[in-house]
Amino acid sequence: MPLLAAASVAVALAAADTYVVVLALTDMMAGVGIGIDALQRATPIISGFLLGYITVLPLIGRLADLLGRSRVLLGCLVVFAVGSAVTALAVEMPVLVTGRVLQGIGGGGLVPATLALVADRWPADRRGTPLGVVGAVQELGSVLGPVLGAAVLAVADWRAIFWLNVAAGVVLWLVIRALSAGERRSDAGSPASERQRPRVVGVVSWALAVVGGGLLLIALAAPMRLVTDVALGAPFVPFSGSSRVLTPIGLVALVLLAALAVVTAPRWWAVLRQADVVGALLVATVLGSLVLTFASSDPEKEVVGPLGLALLPVGAVALVALVWWLRRADAPLVPRGVVRSRGARALAVSLLVGAALVAVIVDVPLLARLTDTYDETGAAFVLVRFLLAVPVGAVLGGWALRRLGEGVVAGVGLLLAAAGLLVMSRWTLTALDATVATTLTLVVVGLGVGLALAPVNNVVLADSPADAHGVAGSLVVVARMVGMVVGLALLTAVGLSRYYDAVRALPDPLDTDALVAAGVVQVQTVFLGGAAAALLGGLLALTLRRSPVPVTTDA
Repeated sequence: MPLLAAASVAVALAAADTYVVVLALTDMMAGVGIGIDALQRATPIISGFLLGYITVLPLIGRLADLLGRSRVLLGCLVVFAVGSAVTALAVEMPVLVTGRVLQGIGGGGLVPATLALVADRWPADRRGTPLGVVGAVQELGSVLGPVLGAAVLAVADWRAIFWLNVAAGVVLWLVIRALSAGERRSDAGSPASERQRPRVVGVVSWALAVVGGGLLLIALAAPMRLVTDVALGAPFVPFSGSSRVLTPIGLVALVLLAALAVVTAPRWWAVLRQADVVGALLVATVLGSLVLTFASSDPEKEVVGPLGLALLPVGAVALVALVWWLRRADAPLVPRGVVRSRGARALAVSLLVGAALVAVIVDVPLLARLTDTYDETGAAFVLVRFLLAVPVGAVLGGWALRRLGEGVVAGVGLLLAAAGLLVMSRWTLTALDATVATTLTLVVVGLGVGLALAPVNNVVLADSPADAHGVAGSLVVVARMVGMVVGLALLTAVGLSRYYDAVRALPDPLDTDALVAAGVVQVQTVFLGGAAAALLGGLLALTLRRSPVPVTTDA
């Protein structure tokens, strides 16, 4: 259907943005005044996106259940486009990170809303193919991201990447708005605040949004003609330092946006209360602590850095409070019955898929760079063989669901991936010279991982109530992203431990060839850990019985 096609394109756009910074990172650092010798200071550029992507996903999924899928898709596209514009205009690190967080929030929220859209329109026994398509386009973004980044950087600077995001976001917003204009949303389950608002409040809200947002963008852009003008340049003079936000025009913009929040508070606060704002804050604390703990640590020195030592206890306390709250609340963020026994196993499989996926994405290019054959671009093309196979596997997995059932498709797929990763754990520097064998192995692993995507999504959606498909879809995405973040940290830490053991055992610590061989040991260890995650996920997936055929096919 056209609406699902447009939503899928939006998901692909957001997924591409996850990987597009890989090639542009050093240029982005220079754009905010960070030298290449201070690479660790660029961590928030990546972790900020992850933080926004993961922490509010359950809340956005719940809002999709309360407000409707199309409205959440439109709202997420607005947030994504605004975040892209802020990122493109940033000349200071806090502004750049803020833009990346907004991009993560908007881009991440598109996924559960799209999955819920599929669940609304197809019965459980027929939604395999559309779920496979959604999973495929999401993974296709991982291929398109670096390619898009390289193409833009060949003709323009890094800021053009994010202006393209703005343009694409606006076009998709208009398309989805037009496609969803004829849909009639039922009043059942809608918050009272969704009733007709006074016209004057709507006019004032739009005025504050347009003027405040416009002034903020002008403040961030700081056009040279205005800044250097004797009369018009005064509003752009910073109160201290060189910040473009801490200027008269920047502060006026922030005041207007704060007034917008106050004027619209009765509306959005009522919606948040119905969505369970307390549960959302606790979930954000738990996931935020987890992401910042592992994403900000230096894998060469530690698994949990100094920041994590403070955040993990906070996250643990928030987790205990969350479990208590979800049991006590009348209308919790995650409604009761969403995560049942089968659904919980599917979420565990999704987490293990994330760990296996990240092992390949990170360490295949690393192995290629250890050779004298591949530069950075060549290493990326080695990985593309895997990345192209994943969306193909996702479509095949969705197609096979109705014939074989979730357990068989996901289990066989992950067992294939485990076998391929086991082969990869024995790769040496000469393995990549055997192009056919390398390609075959990477394709098998990619197909295996892809086969598991649609079955896992279908299990969680099939086992959840129809009015909770949004939050159920968000949990699948959160599980896989947590698996990627935590899996990368743990597998890299174990791999580096073996690397340093090998280095300490060298008779000549300056022997270059021996050091490279030790690096290969690290990569092999990560592949072996990915194989273990895929094997465990495959065995667990085999316990997922086929979803029961519904009594009625009314979607």
